[in-house]
Amino acid sequence: MDVPLLDRLLLIADLFQKDMERAFAGTGLTTARVHLLWVLQHAGPSTQQSLARACSVSPRNITALVDALEKTGHVRRAPHPTDRRAVLVELTPSAVETMTRMQREHSELDDSLMRSVAPGDREAVVRGLAAISSHLEHLVADAAGDEGPRDEGTGS
Repeated sequence: MDVPLLDRLLLIADLFQKDMERAFAGTGLTTARVHLLWVLQHAGPSTQQSLARACSVSPRNITALVDALEKTGHVRRAPHPTDRRAVLVELTPSAVETMTRMQREHSELDDSLMRSVAPGDREAVVRGLAAISSHLEHLVADAAGDEGPRDEGTGS
């Protein structure tokens, strides 16, 4: 029996979620918190407003995420160098180490996954997954546009 593509993609998403839960067990990190750390790792120190946009969450949600990450020693707030009304959120040295390790593990997993595909098929797999993810992004964006404005206070 052929397994539909969507079922395979859902299985992959579930496996990634389970692996992330295992990897983050006991760290105080969640998927949302790691996403914020990932954004900071790539963007550098940022205002909470820009982080909320980058993470597609409400200002209230980003405040809660930053508060939790600050409490666990992953981020710190620092004065903005040119705007005294704003603060920057930045990674702590230990979070930089954590994110560097995660990037290395991410790269190793990427290599491992690609090795599971026959060399002659790898380029087609990459193109196919890019096309699927792009199409799904458009479908989600179109559906979100049909729903009307979101209530930023609830993060929904």
